[in-house]
Amino acid sequence: MRIVTLVENTSLSPDLEAEHGLSLLLEVNGRRLLFDMGQSPAFARNAHRLGVDLAAVDTAILSHGHYDHGGGLEEFLRQNAAAPVYLSPFAFESHLSGLKRDIGLSPALQTCGRLRYVSADTDLGDGLTLTPCAGAAPAVPIDPAGLFTCREGRLLPEDFRHEQYLIAEEAGRRVVFSGCSHRGILNIVRWLRPDVVVGGFHFKHLDLQREEHLAVLDDAARRLLDSGAVFYTCHCTGEAAYRFLKNRMGDRLHPLSTGSILNL
Repeated sequence: MRIVTLVENTSLSPDLEAEHGLSLLLEVNGRRLLFDMGQSPAFARNAHRLGVDLAAVDTAILSHGHYDHGGGLEEFLRQNAAAPVYLSPFAFESHLSGLKRDIGLSPALQTCGRLRYVSADTDLGDGLTLTPCAGAAPAVPIDPAGLFTCREGRLLPEDFRHEQYLIAEEAGRRVVFSGCSHRGILNIVRWLRPDVVVGGFHFKHLDLQREEHLAVLDDAARRLLDSGAVFYTCHCTGEAAYRFLKNRMGDRLHPLSTGSILNL
């Protein structure tokens, strides 16, 4: 399995663009998948510089309906004429940061004709499965972290029902891809029992000057270690939270940046 980070908040090279967002190119079991598209066409410009042909991607996946993961979707559709795009039927709901800032997707994208909505576990073939973990009970409470949605005219704390995860099984290993883990990385690990996890942990909002937030990270480090998995994280984990976790998790936790190439 080969994983190329096309865009992330940081970059390994001044020749590659970084932005607050995430896009991964996956080569697994003979398939080429795009997992998220960042917030702009930057992922596509980086793909060209890294020798990645987006026209050869056979499947695209949108992990959830936030702009920093789906803002580049229009550019992908322009560069790739055939690949279906799998996403949640709730991806185009209203998504807000605070009470006013729109962090959702462009509604115009709904008319492209290549969207495939996933509301239950979906077998993509070749050891690939998409799951929204629909109905899974969280062992750890889901933290909206200041994010909201609007349903039937009512403003509600996010429950992230628009989030989905990719499971890739290859060579006897179970690798889980999660864009932001808004429903809780500890819950996702408990639900999906991975050997490897790739994606953001959404700890960037935690204030390491507050004892209760340090306790959250300390508990997370302990439970992630207890899971037996290896973690590759990025984007919304947050640099300070990453350093804290790395100090406790050692070689079980690794960073990804724009231009990273990971062979599993």
